[in-house]
Formats: sequence, C-alpha cells, structure tokens
Amino acid sequence: MAVVIPAHDEEALIGRCLASVIRAVATARERHPDLVATVVVVLDACTDTTAPQVARWPVESVTITARRVGTARRIGVTHALSLSDVDPRQTWIAMTDADTVVPPDWITHQLDLADAGVDLVLGTVRPDFADLSARHAAYWLATHHRGRPPGNVHGANLGVRASTYTEAGGIPDLVEHEDVALVRAVRALGARERASDEHEVETSGRLTGRTPAGYAAFLARVHAWIDAPPLAAPGA
Repeated sequence: MAVVIPAHDEEALIGRCLASVIRAVATARERHPDLVATVVVVLDACTDTTAPQVARWPVESVTITARRVGTARRIGVTHALSLSDVDPRQTWIAMTDADTVVPPDWITHQLDLADAGVDLVLGTVRPDFADLSARHAAYWLATHHRGRPPGNVHGANLGVRASTYTEAGGIPDLVEHEDVALVRAVRALGARERASDEHEVETSGRLTGRTPAGYAAFLARVHAWIDAPPLAAPGA
C-alpha cells in the first residue's frame, strides 16, 4: 500500500503528521504482518525546514516546484506505485495532508474496507479545536454527529484502490479540488464507495491554508459567521 502526503512549507506540523502516519503503519502491520507500506511526502516549493525534517523519518520524499496540490498528490502516487510490484487490484492508496494527525487505526480501517470489496473510502476530518474559538468548537460539535458520516470529500482522509485510481485517470493537475475531481471520476466508473467516520483524522484548524478554497477557507467562513459581532439594536 501507499500513503501520499503533499507538503508546502509545513515545518510546524509535518513532524506530528509523520509520527501519526508511522504509528498507523505499525498498527496495520499488527493485523497484516506482511504489509508493505510506502509513505511518500511530496515537497512542493518548500522554502522552510520541511525537507530536512522529513529526511529524519523512514519515508520517501520527492521534491517539486509546481505549487499545485493536485500535481503533488499525482506525483506522489506515481512514485509510490513505481516502487511496488504488487497487483494494483491488491494495492491501496491512502491520502492525507501534512497538517493532519491520523488515528492509529487509520490504515487498518481502510484496509478492512478494501478487503470487503470497497474501492473508495471517504473519511471524515475534524479541526484541531485548540485552533478554534470556543463558540466555533461548540458549533462544530453540535453539527457533527458520530456514526453519520456525510460523505464529504477530503484529500486529508481519502482512500482508493490503485486499479480504480488508474482507471479513473488519477489525480488531475489542479490547484484545488483535485480530490473532488478524482472522486467524481471514480464514481463515474461505478466503483464501490464507503463513507466512514471510524478513522476520523484531526487537521489543523488554521484559517489561512495552502490552497485558496481548501478546508482552511471553509473554517474561515464559518468562523466569520459564528464570531461576527451582533448587529446593533435599532436606535442604539
């Protein structure tokens, strides 16, 4: 299997991300002792210390200057698959982001679904509440209920069978929404899909992200709506 992580100037968060991914790989190997897992970090136009930090971990790294998350994910998948001689129908691709912490069972759960015949897994994400206001965190908890995954597409928690990924044309070369485009193409194939919150990941709650319309932009809009000062009463 392959884990692909795009990274652009993530020196503050890449360490905790990789620690969680390596832990998830180790947990999966307890269930699947013969599991061969390749973790690929794509260093996209990094100007900080992300690269030397990644070099400390037992992962593959690829350096590009595209400044496009779609390109980074696509190159990461291509690199990972080039290192494997396993049948693509038996190879699983898990994607996350460099500002994300995955749970210990992140890979195990996806592999269990793959073994059950699922071709595409849409996982849920939650923001790091330490980055949010108390009102924003309370709103998130009130509007997200465990056991009822909405099936939203998040590149930070996405899994797909390698053969399905290839048949769908792979990740497109986009600045944003590359994950949505991939899922749309996979659905057009009639692939078996599952939404799940059993392996929910925690992502940064920052309000300024690396892509114009990514998760951070969504959080910023919600934050502005929730924490906006109330309108003054008439005559006040």
